[in-house]
Amino acid sequence: MTYKIAIKEAAATISGNKNWQGISEEAVARMRLQNRFRTGLDIARYTADIMRKDMAAYDQDPAKYTQSLGCWHGFIGQQKIISIKKHFGGTDRRYLYLSGWMVAALRSQFGPLPDQSMHEKTSVPALIEELYTFLRQADARELGMVFRALDKAREAGDAPLQRELLASIDKYQTHVVPVIADIDAGFGNAEATYLLARKMIEAGACALQIENQVSDEKQCGHQDGKVTVPHEDFVAKIRACRYAFLELGVDNGIIVARTDSLGAGLTKQIAFSAAEGDIGDQYNSFLDCDEISKDEISNGDVLITRGSKVLRPKRLRSNLFQFRAGTGEDRCVLDGVNALQNGADLLWIETEKPHIEQIAGMVDRIREVMPNAKLVYNNSPSFNWTLNFRQQVFDTWLSQDMDVTSYNRAKLMSAEYDNTELALEADERIRTFQRDAAARAGIFHHLITLPTYHTVALSTDNLAKEYFGEQGMLGYVANVQRREIRQGIACVKHQNMAGSDLGDDHKEYFAGEAALKAGGAHNTMNQFAA
Repeated sequence: MTYKIAIKEAAATISGNKNWQGISEEAVARMRLQNRFRTGLDIARYTADIMRKDMAAYDQDPAKYTQSLGCWHGFIGQQKIISIKKHFGGTDRRYLYLSGWMVAALRSQFGPLPDQSMHEKTSVPALIEELYTFLRQADARELGMVFRALDKAREAGDAPLQRELLASIDKYQTHVVPVIADIDAGFGNAEATYLLARKMIEAGACALQIENQVSDEKQCGHQDGKVTVPHEDFVAKIRACRYAFLELGVDNGIIVARTDSLGAGLTKQIAFSAAEGDIGDQYNSFLDCDEISKDEISNGDVLITRGSKVLRPKRLRSNLFQFRAGTGEDRCVLDGVNALQNGADLLWIETEKPHIEQIAGMVDRIREVMPNAKLVYNNSPSFNWTLNFRQQVFDTWLSQDMDVTSYNRAKLMSAEYDNTELALEADERIRTFQRDAAARAGIFHHLITLPTYHTVALSTDNLAKEYFGEQGMLGYVANVQRREIRQGIACVKHQNMAGSDLGDDHKEYFAGEAALKAGGAHNTMNQFAA
């Protein structure tokens, strides 16, 4: 809808009500354009279309991969998208990620919790709603500044500037972008998964990421003790998410099926199998078993048969069953194929290190069955990227008979190596990791799960060290405010960012000349006008 059409539509509505003569059609049009999404479902449908378009573009050209950063508060998500628009002119192929880890660590009423699905499940849809509240406010704020500039151009009689501003309104790109939201292992059975999925979609999520761990034993993907479920259990939860999307009319909703099998050596239950070679039998084939005779059966044994063999799966005192060592990659491949064949749109393979060929090896096998398979990949802060890539370069050089005697592989994290040829090559591999992995390993979307957790901690440490030390107030001014001003950070005008100018606009709409506005000559925010 163009600005002129919006004004005409508002005028037509107002003209039919004789008691509404104090309502300005232009003010109504502005408010409508500043709030283009009426509900979370409007957002989910809009952003699902964006993701589907991006997925199709990636299939044609893997250089068109997508990216996101995890955000644990609406303000952080808002500032990220404002920054992206400022630096890159638009938000194309840039999303938000909602990390269950950060919800647990930062948003639970219990206080900081590990990533084990112990936090309140309602905190996840609440954060989705919060993220989109802040993104919509960013739209209202930015368009509000354009409307103010338009009014000034009219007062000055500057017709060319008026045309330029009107065009910018009509082609305005919203801050609202897709959110890939972590639903953990579904917080219960398939019905619980469906109920939570509905809440998340209603809040605006177009993409749900669900993992194949058991709900009550769920662990962070980079911790030990992970326990997976049989494929039929996981497929039921994938279907639950799909039903939630379809019920709510988000037909293009995206399901990201995550497998933790690479690092998961345990299962809580033996899969049901009706016939040799079915999906349950394939799952059970990875169990670590001892072949026994009937004479060796003991009290409480759980037994399975395979052909003429009687097998006793190795069971721990925790009543969990153990997989054979070295089967993780094979299980990941089976997980990925089965998930895609049963309604998932994208895969997530949680790995223990960022190694392109390791990821590509599994994706190549999955693509033999599902040629269009695409990954979401966690560029995790749980990886020591510096050490991992320096060791990868070291190993490559060693295999090429290059001289590595001046390097200690176990201590390559040391700052003494920072300016060496090996470190520089490792940094270049890190720089191009996302591009290279998108081309080689089928990674459509690169995300970092908890970067803003670390950036807040780092920046707060730096400020505390300076402000409470000898630098005093200069520690804030030189390292924060001065840099905000010179880098054009919107938040340097924090009153404006929090909605003060928007409130003044509304006061003027509602009360006319009687409005008591905050943005007058004595507002100290004017000190930042330059």
